[in-house]
Amino acid sequence: MERKDRLFQIFSKNIRGVLERMDADADGVEEIRMRIGAPLFVIYKGKEYAIGTDGMLFCYEKERKTAPFTVRKEDIEETLQCAVRSSLYAYAEELKQGFITVPGGHRIGIAGRAVADGQTVRTIQPVTFLNVRVSHERKGCADRILPFLYNNETGEWFHTLILSPPRCGKTTLLRDIVRQVSDGIGDRQGRNVGLVDERSEIGACFQGIPQNDIGIRTDVLDGCPKAVGMMMLIRSMAPEVVAVDEIGSREDLEAVRCALNCGCRILATVHGSSMEDIRKKPGIQAFLEEGVFERYLVLGNGNGPGTLTGIFNGRGRRIACG
Repeated sequence: MERKDRLFQIFSKNIRGVLERMDADADGVEEIRMRIGAPLFVIYKGKEYAIGTDGMLFCYEKERKTAPFTVRKEDIEETLQCAVRSSLYAYAEELKQGFITVPGGHRIGIAGRAVADGQTVRTIQPVTFLNVRVSHERKGCADRILPFLYNNETGEWFHTLILSPPRCGKTTLLRDIVRQVSDGIGDRQGRNVGLVDERSEIGACFQGIPQNDIGIRTDVLDGCPKAVGMMMLIRSMAPEVVAVDEIGSREDLEAVRCALNCGCRILATVHGSSMEDIRKKPGIQAFLEEGVFERYLVLGNGNGPGTLTGIFNGRGRRIACG
């Protein structure tokens, strides 16, 4: 109940009232979507539902047992102000990127009218669409995977890349791997981890302090671009392991190579649904051909977010099923 109350505090009074009446467990809520003039939608345990004014969840296309709650302009404006604690100017840089991260690690995606200067977005005003992605900390979700990520002969962690489509748990899995690598497991000594948390989703930092458990030996660069952050951490904090979420740009991949050349172990994620997807991404494809990553974890949503569909070695051969 306490977690539910904290989450719902970021919404407008009207929406908060509906969410508090919602006939669902807050731990199963993944996204809450707000669009002016449209129903309030929630992604709950991997499925989309509309929310009625009475808090009932229903499939909008198939069921109309109750009247859907319709989002108003005032709901968007009030929610945004509640989320940033009436200090919108403090989130100006994040707004340019189309999202803000609030206490608890929840990320609010933002859309509306972009105010641009050439190819650069200065801000979004007015904001007319919000997507609240709810942060979930799942301690222990990496337990059965970790034995595949450790080289018993060298005593080192394997360079590991996690693949998954959106909303399939790659960030949650990465967080738990980072925590256990940092803390140590059994007789395996914990390692100094440098975490670049560009979107504040892994550590869920608030004023620089992680709200999620990411381990006792983890140093975080919060809100920093990945490519820049990896190099900064290597120069300043001497990590043994570098962790980063959602690599993909040329700059990201070059920074990963630099980290490898510095002797760091790499834990990273990338968007994709299969090893075939990796083979279609030019930069990542080169890593596969060179055997840079020694383990690939592929996630799906077959049995809910975080479903492991396979573990592959550095040559792309399956070594374990989900």
